[in-house]
Amino acid sequence: MSIAQRLSVLRETLRERGLDAFLVSSSENRRYLSGFTGTAGYLLVSQEQAVLATDFRYVEQAGRQAPRYRVERVTGKLDWFPKVAAELGVKRIGFESQHLTFGAHTSFQKAIRDADRSDGLALVETSDTLDLLRASKYAEELRLLARAVKITDEAFVEVGSTVQVGVTEREVAWRLEKGLRERGAEAVAFDIIVGAGPNGALPHHLAGDTVIGVGEPVVIDMGARYQGYCADLTRTIVIGEPDETFRRVYGTVLRAQLAAEEGVEPGMTGGEVDAISRDVIEEAGYGKSFGHSLGHGVGLAVHELPHVGPNASDILANGMIFTIEPGIYLPDWGGVRIEDVVVLEKGRARVMSKAPKLEYDQ
Repeated sequence: MSIAQRLSVLRETLRERGLDAFLVSSSENRRYLSGFTGTAGYLLVSQEQAVLATDFRYVEQAGRQAPRYRVERVTGKLDWFPKVAAELGVKRIGFESQHLTFGAHTSFQKAIRDADRSDGLALVETSDTLDLLRASKYAEELRLLARAVKITDEAFVEVGSTVQVGVTEREVAWRLEKGLRERGAEAVAFDIIVGAGPNGALPHHLAGDTVIGVGEPVVIDMGARYQGYCADLTRTIVIGEPDETFRRVYGTVLRAQLAAEEGVEPGMTGGEVDAISRDVIEEAGYGKSFGHSLGHGVGLAVHELPHVGPNASDILANGMIFTIEPGIYLPDWGGVRIEDVVVLEKGRARVMSKAPKLEYDQ
């Protein structure tokens, strides 16, 4: 879908909500709607015009990347906002309440007061307006995500097979990052997680100086960022012979993941999909050891809509891409998490992640 088509969809949403324009502050939504990749700036989109306000550093870049936008060079002050709003003839302007900070909102309100606007210029709170538009991916987005996933799979396969007893978590994380970048990743999508032994019981443990031991579970969570789009992959490995706890826990997590991947359908809520995996884990006696959501959307942000967790009300639809990542975490022992990126297509989940998994029948 082109930038022009995305703007058209947003403008239809503005009509439905009775808004004259929309103020975009989040970097992902700014890129999604304009193509601009700079790290500073706002979009102000009305029915007739689209303005990209940014500072001196990015003016030329904005002109090249966002040809459908009028570029407004601004300073750190927000006096440009009421001025441009007046030029566009807009008053009711929606903003991203989940992204705009309290401090920034206060500054925008002050700019409106200082401009002595008595014509009703107002910021109108909206939630997830653009995030919902981004939840379903278009063909080009799917291509970029598939490339990010492939890079991640290949780096894991190469590095995972070389992990040995005696290396540190930090060493493994560095090899993985190097592998991602050598295959074309522009960056890591997030700080790589390598949790060896008891550290694996911490779902977001950052790689440190812990040395990997024999028979310990090692949780590896990694992802490439490719042309803005993020992958997210988790595999749990073991060096040497695993103990019975590992076999039992790993088998349970794998069954929980496969059940959700096979059972998810368009029209289900994120909460209903979460329950598929959670029921498997609870029946195995580990319900209290699975404390996070089953998954999340991925795209320009590594965590975005749809929500896939307990009581999540987001309705899943064809074209949505999200993770399925059940886990079990046992203090003083470690953890097991297995994560794939999936896309809903033709009423089924197609698993995009191809990195191999261990197999333990339970």
